Amino acid sequence: MTPSSATFRTRIKICGLTREQDVDAAVDAGADAVGFVLYAKSPRAVTVERAAELARRLPPFVVPVLLFVNEAPDRVQAGLVAVPGSMAQFHGDETPELCGQSTAEGRHRWLRAARIPLGAAGAGFDLLNYAASYSQASAILLDAHVDGYGGAGKVFDWSLLPTAVDA
Repeated sequence: MTPSSATFRTRIKICGLTREQDVDAAVDAGADAVGFVLYAKSPRAVTVERAAELARRLPPFVVPVLLFVNEAPDRVQAGLVAVPGSMAQFHGDETPELCGQSTAEGRHRWLRAARIPLGAAGAGFDLLNYAASYSQASAILLDAHVDGYGGAGKVFDWSLLPTAVDA
């Protein structure tokens, strides 16, 4: 059976929220997922406890996503347990093996951020190979590669990437 086009629809995740009114606005705008940054060096970082508090505002079918950058597997697992129904997003230098280990080998769903180089360098990024390497991820999230971690609101040239990665 071939998956329906709905299986491959674009999902919207709004990330870096720290205030109740922003979580509510994201939900009202139709976000599929809301991200909470658990990377202490980010200006949008929250504690696991704060993420859990904010996630309790989410209605059914809006998924809380916990963003980690090069975090120890036990801390990732503790975060996922503390925020029921959450999934992990790895945004650092994590290998596929570390992502699996950090999510208790499949007990928790996870996303992998692909950091796409800005400008013409984006043409050299092999998204198909990247997606194949992280095939256990529930999804690949595309973000601009900037100094540090996170896209910082920058836009990469989407036209340099393949139009489909499900081949």
